[in-house]
Amino acid sequence: MDKVRTVSDTKRDFYNHHTRPINSIYRRVVDELIVEIHLLSVNSDFHYDPIYALGVVTSFEKFMQGYRPEEDKESIFQALCRSVGDDPQQYRQDAERLLAFAKSRSGKELVSWLVSPTPVEGAGDLMETVQEISADPKYKYSRLFAIGLYTLLQEADPELLKEEKQPDRLLQEVGDALNLPQEKLLKDLELYRGNLEKMTQGLSAIEDALRDARKKREQRAQEKKQAESN
Repeated sequence: MDKVRTVSDTKRDFYNHHTRPINSIYRRVVDELIVEIHLLSVNSDFHYDPIYALGVVTSFEKFMQGYRPEEDKESIFQALCRSVGDDPQQYRQDAERLLAFAKSRSGKELVSWLVSPTPVEGAGDLMETVQEISADPKYKYSRLFAIGLYTLLQEADPELLKEEKQPDRLLQEVGDALNLPQEKLLKDLELYRGNLEKMTQGLSAIEDALRDARKKREQRAQEKKQAESN
Protein backbone atom coordinates (compact mmCIF):
# COMPACT_ATOMS: atom_id res chain seq x y z
CA MET A 1 0.00 0.00 0.00
CA ASP A 2 1.31 3.43 -0.95
CA LYS A 3 2.08 5.70 1.95
CA VAL A 4 -0.35 8.64 2.15
CA ARG A 5 1.44 11.94 1.73
CA THR A 6 1.43 14.23 4.74
CA VAL A 7 1.00 18.01 4.91
CA SER A 8 4.71 18.18 5.72
CA ASP A 9 5.52 16.33 2.48
CA THR A 10 3.45 18.80 0.47
CA LYS A 11 4.94 21.84 2.23
CA ARG A 12 8.44 20.48 1.61
CA ASP A 13 7.64 20.07 -2.09
CA PHE A 14 6.20 23.58 -2.19
CA TYR A 15 9.39 25.11 -0.83
CA ASN A 16 11.50 22.99 -3.16
CA HIS A 17 9.68 24.66 -6.07
CA HIS A 18 9.52 28.15 -4.54
CA THR A 19 12.75 28.80 -2.68
CA ARG A 20 12.31 32.47 -1.80
CA PRO A 21 10.77 33.53 1.56
CA ILE A 22 7.04 34.28 1.59
CA ASN A 23 6.10 37.87 2.46
CA SER A 24 4.99 37.68 6.12
CA ILE A 25 1.67 39.46 5.46
CA TYR A 26 0.64 36.68 3.05
CA ARG A 27 2.21 33.67 4.77
CA ARG A 28 -1.03 32.55 6.40
CA VAL A 29 -2.91 32.74 3.09
CA VAL A 30 -0.32 30.55 1.38
CA ASP A 31 -0.15 28.06 4.27
CA GLU A 32 -3.94 27.67 4.36
CA LEU A 33 -4.11 27.09 0.61
CA ILE A 34 -1.33 24.50 0.79
CA VAL A 35 -3.13 22.61 3.56
CA GLU A 36 -6.51 22.85 1.83
CA ILE A 37 -5.38 21.53 -1.54
CA HIS A 38 -3.25 18.88 0.17
CA LEU A 39 -6.19 17.49 2.16
CA LEU A 40 -8.27 17.32 -1.02
CA SER A 41 -5.48 15.69 -3.01
CA VAL A 42 -5.20 12.78 -0.56
CA ASN A 43 -8.97 12.24 -0.31
CA SER A 44 -9.99 9.23 -2.42
CA ASP A 45 -13.37 10.83 -3.29
CA PHE A 46 -11.82 14.02 -4.62
CA HIS A 47 -11.37 14.55 -8.36
CA TYR A 48 -9.97 17.60 -10.10
CA ASP A 49 -12.49 19.54 -12.18
CA PRO A 50 -12.41 22.95 -13.94
CA ILE A 51 -14.79 24.64 -11.46
CA TYR A 52 -12.46 23.65 -8.62
CA ALA A 53 -9.52 24.97 -10.68
CA LEU A 54 -11.31 28.31 -11.10
CA GLY A 55 -11.82 28.41 -7.32
CA VAL A 56 -8.12 27.83 -6.68
CA VAL A 57 -7.04 30.48 -9.20
CA THR A 58 -9.61 33.00 -7.94
CA SER A 59 -8.71 32.47 -4.26
CA PHE A 60 -5.04 32.85 -5.04
CA GLU A 61 -5.47 36.01 -7.12
CA LYS A 62 -7.90 37.67 -4.71
CA PHE A 63 -5.98 36.99 -1.51
CA MET A 64 -2.54 37.63 -3.02
CA GLN A 65 -3.43 41.11 -4.29
CA GLY A 66 -0.64 43.58 -3.70
CA TYR A 67 1.98 40.86 -3.10
CA ARG A 68 5.54 42.13 -3.19
CA PRO A 69 7.77 41.33 -4.90
CA GLU A 70 5.24 41.04 -7.74
CA GLU A 71 7.44 38.68 -9.76
CA ASP A 72 7.25 36.05 -7.00
CA LYS A 73 3.48 35.62 -7.31
CA GLU A 74 3.53 33.27 -10.30
CA SER A 75 6.34 31.23 -8.76
CA ILE A 76 4.22 30.77 -5.62
CA PHE A 77 1.17 29.73 -7.64
CA GLN A 78 3.15 27.22 -9.66
CA ALA A 79 4.71 25.77 -6.50
CA LEU A 80 1.26 25.49 -4.93
CA CYS A 81 -0.05 23.36 -7.81
CA ARG A 82 3.11 21.31 -8.25
CA SER A 83 3.30 20.52 -4.53
CA VAL A 84 0.33 18.16 -5.04
CA GLY A 85 1.50 16.89 -8.42
CA ASP A 86 -0.77 19.11 -10.53
CA ASP A 87 -0.05 21.22 -13.60
CA PRO A 88 -0.40 24.98 -12.90
CA GLN A 89 -0.92 25.63 -16.62
CA GLN A 90 -4.00 23.40 -16.61
CA TYR A 91 -5.45 25.37 -13.69
CA ARG A 92 -4.90 28.67 -15.52
CA GLN A 93 -6.27 27.39 -18.83
CA ASP A 94 -9.37 25.81 -17.26
CA ALA A 95 -10.07 28.96 -15.25
CA GLU A 96 -9.76 31.23 -18.31
CA ARG A 97 -11.99 28.93 -20.38
CA LEU A 98 -14.74 28.93 -17.74
CA LEU A 99 -14.60 32.69 -17.31
CA ALA A 100 -14.93 33.18 -21.07
CA PHE A 101 -17.94 30.83 -21.07
CA ALA A 102 -19.58 32.71 -18.17
CA LYS A 103 -19.02 36.10 -19.83
CA SER A 104 -20.98 34.95 -22.88
CA ARG A 105 -24.14 34.44 -20.81
CA SER A 106 -26.35 36.38 -18.43
CA GLY A 107 -26.47 35.28 -14.81
CA LYS A 108 -29.90 33.68 -15.19
CA GLU A 109 -28.88 31.93 -18.41
CA LEU A 110 -25.82 30.51 -16.68
CA VAL A 111 -27.84 29.28 -13.70
CA SER A 112 -30.37 27.62 -16.03
CA TRP A 113 -27.55 25.95 -17.92
CA LEU A 114 -25.84 24.68 -14.75
CA VAL A 115 -29.16 23.28 -13.53
CA SER A 116 -29.82 21.55 -16.85
CA PRO A 117 -26.67 21.54 -19.02
CA THR A 118 -26.93 21.05 -22.78
CA PRO A 119 -24.27 21.03 -25.51
CA VAL A 120 -23.41 24.66 -26.28
CA GLU A 121 -20.48 26.41 -27.90
CA GLY A 122 -17.67 27.25 -25.50
CA ALA A 123 -18.74 24.85 -22.75
CA GLY A 124 -16.08 22.27 -23.62
CA ASP A 125 -16.08 19.48 -21.04
CA LEU A 126 -17.98 21.60 -18.50
CA MET A 127 -21.28 19.90 -19.36
CA GLU A 128 -19.75 16.49 -18.66
CA THR A 129 -18.25 17.81 -15.41
CA VAL A 130 -21.59 19.18 -14.17
CA GLN A 131 -23.41 15.96 -15.07
CA GLU A 132 -20.81 13.81 -13.31
CA ILE A 133 -21.00 15.92 -10.14
CA SER A 134 -24.80 15.77 -9.95
CA ALA A 135 -24.78 11.99 -10.53
CA ASP A 136 -21.99 11.16 -8.07
CA PRO A 137 -23.29 10.53 -4.52
CA LYS A 138 -19.69 10.46 -3.27
CA TYR A 139 -18.65 13.71 -4.92
CA LYS A 140 -16.17 15.49 -2.64
CA TYR A 141 -17.48 19.04 -2.21
CA SER A 142 -14.89 21.69 -1.30
CA ARG A 143 -14.81 25.37 -0.38
CA LEU A 144 -12.65 25.98 -3.44
CA PHE A 145 -15.31 24.45 -5.68
CA ALA A 146 -17.89 26.79 -4.10
CA ILE A 147 -15.64 29.79 -4.83
CA GLY A 148 -15.29 28.63 -8.45
CA LEU A 149 -19.07 28.36 -8.76
CA TYR A 150 -19.58 31.80 -7.22
CA THR A 151 -16.93 33.28 -9.53
CA LEU A 152 -18.76 31.90 -12.57
CA LEU A 153 -21.99 33.64 -11.51
CA GLN A 154 -20.12 36.82 -10.65
CA GLU A 155 -18.45 36.88 -14.06
CA ALA A 156 -21.76 36.34 -15.86
CA ASP A 157 -23.63 39.09 -14.02
CA PRO A 158 -21.88 40.98 -11.20
CA GLU A 159 -24.88 43.29 -10.69
CA LEU A 160 -27.20 40.33 -10.11
CA LEU A 161 -25.11 39.18 -7.16
CA LYS A 162 -25.35 42.61 -5.52
CA GLU A 163 -29.10 42.27 -5.08
CA GLU A 164 -30.22 41.36 -1.56
CA LYS A 165 -30.57 37.59 -1.07
CA GLN A 166 -30.32 36.98 -4.81
CA PRO A 167 -26.88 35.29 -4.65
CA ASP A 168 -28.14 32.78 -2.08
CA ARG A 169 -31.21 31.97 -4.17
CA LEU A 170 -29.14 31.38 -7.28
CA LEU A 171 -26.56 29.30 -5.44
CA GLN A 172 -29.26 27.22 -3.79
CA GLU A 173 -30.81 26.54 -7.17
CA VAL A 174 -27.50 25.34 -8.60
CA GLY A 175 -26.61 23.53 -5.37
CA ASP A 176 -29.87 21.59 -5.49
CA ALA A 177 -29.23 20.50 -9.07
CA LEU A 178 -25.66 19.40 -8.27
CA ASN A 179 -26.60 17.77 -4.93
CA LEU A 180 -24.20 19.99 -3.00
CA PRO A 181 -24.45 20.51 0.79
CA GLN A 182 -26.53 23.69 0.77
CA GLU A 183 -25.82 25.00 4.25
CA LYS A 184 -22.08 24.45 3.92
CA LEU A 185 -22.03 26.02 0.45
CA LEU A 186 -23.66 29.24 1.67
CA LYS A 187 -21.57 29.42 4.85
CA ASP A 188 -18.32 28.88 2.92
CA LEU A 189 -19.18 31.68 0.51
CA GLU A 190 -20.29 34.03 3.27
CA LEU A 191 -16.94 33.47 5.00
CA TYR A 192 -15.10 33.91 1.69
CA ARG A 193 -16.76 37.27 1.02
CA GLY A 194 -16.11 38.40 4.59
CA ASN A 195 -12.43 37.45 4.40
CA LEU A 196 -12.07 39.26 1.09
CA GLU A 197 -13.47 42.42 2.65
CA LYS A 198 -11.08 42.14 5.60
CA MET A 199 -8.16 41.58 3.24
CA THR A 200 -9.09 44.66 1.22
CA GLN A 201 -9.34 46.75 4.37
CA GLY A 202 -6.01 45.39 5.61
CA LEU A 203 -4.25 46.20 2.33
CA SER A 204 -5.73 49.69 2.39
CA ALA A 205 -4.41 50.22 5.92
CA ILE A 206 -0.96 48.98 4.89
CA GLU A 207 -0.90 51.31 1.87
CA ASP A 208 -1.88 54.25 4.10
CA ALA A 209 0.87 53.40 6.57
CA LEU A 210 3.47 53.10 3.78
CA ARG A 211 2.33 56.41 2.29
CA ASP A 212 2.61 58.13 5.70
CA ALA A 213 6.08 56.65 6.26
CA ARG A 214 7.20 57.82 2.81
CA LYS A 215 5.95 61.36 3.50
CA LYS A 216 7.80 61.45 6.82
CA ARG A 217 11.03 60.31 5.15
CA GLU A 218 10.66 62.95 2.47
CA GLN A 219 9.95 65.61 5.10
CA ARG A 220 13.00 64.60 7.16
CA ALA A 221 15.17 64.63 4.04
CA GLN A 222 13.92 68.11 3.14
CA GLU A 223 14.47 69.42 6.69
CA LYS A 224 18.00 67.98 6.68
CA LYS A 225 18.75 69.59 3.32
CA GLN A 226 17.50 72.97 4.58
CA ALA A 227 19.54 72.67 7.76
CA GLU A 228 22.68 71.90 5.75
CA SER A 229 22.14 74.90 3.44
CA ASN A 230 21.76 77.33 6.37
